[in-house]
Formats: sequence, C-alpha cells, structure tokens
Amino acid sequence: MTDRYTREAPITGDRLDSPAIPWQVRHMSTYSPDSTDMRILEALQSDGRASYAELARMVSMSPSAVTERVRRLEETGVIAGYSAVADPERLGLDILAFVRLRYPTGNYKPFHDLVATTPQIIEAHHVTGDDCFILKVVARSMRHLEQTTGRIAGLGSVTTTIVYSSPLKDRAITAAALND
Repeated sequence: MTDRYTREAPITGDRLDSPAIPWQVRHMSTYSPDSTDMRILEALQSDGRASYAELARMVSMSPSAVTERVRRLEETGVIAGYSAVADPERLGLDILAFVRLRYPTGNYKPFHDLVATTPQIIEAHHVTGDDCFILKVVARSMRHLEQTTGRIAGLGSVTTTIVYSSPLKDRAITAAALND
C-alpha cells in the first residue's frame, strides 16, 4: 500500500517521458523559491553543467547546501530537466518559421500523430484566438519548408511566418520575471 504522499500518478500518453517525481510534489502550488534558489536557477539556466562547488561560490553557500537546494528545485518541478541546446543553423537547418494552424475538429489524434512524425516541428503550442496551434518549424531550405507546411496543411488552414532574426532567444527565467 502506498500513502498519499508517495503514490505516483498514472502514466498517460503525455507523461511517458516525464521524470518519476511524486505527483503531489510536481503539483505543489505552495512552493516559492527564495532569492538564493533563484540565483542558483539563473546560474543553471546559463550553464547547466556548473558544478555544485561553482554554484556554491556564486551564492556563498556550502556545496552540500546548494546540492540540497538543487534537489528541492528538481523535486518540486521548478527545474524540469537538463539538456544540450543545438544550433539549428550549424546543423544546416537555416530556415526558422512559425506555422499557425487553424484546426477544424476536436479530434486531436491526427494532430498529435503529425507532430510525432514530423521532426522539423520543434515546438507546438495550443493557443487561443483564430488559430488553434502555433508550431515552430525548422527547415533546410524554402523547398523543405514548403514540404513540411504542406504536410501540416493536410490538417487545416495554415499561415506561415518566416523568422528573419531572433534578437532574443531562450531568455532565462529570473527573479525579476516573478515580480510585478
């Protein structure tokens, strides 16, 4: 028998890749990182490979205290994971576009299937407004983009916006963002 604090939520299709963190901890609404937690979080967003010793020096704490704080940030879901950030242009994916999809039905399975089988779609967001989804798409060329958007258009009306440049990409979430 499991108690109510350690039971796991059932794994559903959208959670297959999520870490095995107790459901209640992941959904705690009362946890609020303090200023030290935010400084640690900002440092890790800048360099996810920073050691506990380096983080400890930045926040004037012991490595063991920083380790405990990072563990708490991970367990509460504030830190959702760690990853390497690939540069699409250095991989030959020179075109970046946002594709807005007006999806005419409430059956989302075809949409989820398309997203799962189209690696050029690197983000998908369900949004309010006239469009249902905004997709971030990378492509090798305009022809490649046209092929990809053609697949997406099989589900509904699409509007494509090509990115000239990105003056602000992947901004870290800082304490300032939490303030009014």
